[in-house]
Amino acid sequence: MEATTVIKKPLVTEKTTFAAGAVNRFAFEVDRRADKQQIKRAVEELYGVRVLSVATQVRKGSMRRNKAGWFRVGNEKRAVVKLHAEDRIELF
Repeated sequence: MEATTVIKKPLVTEKTTFAAGAVNRFAFEVDRRADKQQIKRAVEELYGVRVLSVATQVRKGSMRRNKAGWFRVGNEKRAVVKLHAEDRIELF
């Protein structure tokens, strides 16, 4: 997979913003088929940083309701990437 298809978007929440500043960890929404090695290579290629570790989780989709009735939002995979102490992603 290409790096741009592995990483869908960065996750910017209050918790991830704190983690980015305090412990140098950044969170991304990634493709469900991507494994940890592909995620590591994609982050290193796109942002030019050194990745120390990758932790992933698959979040179960929820049920939502609209005018037509109930529907299911698909599952999503998140990755939390720990960077080398000297590296930084300026996105956050």
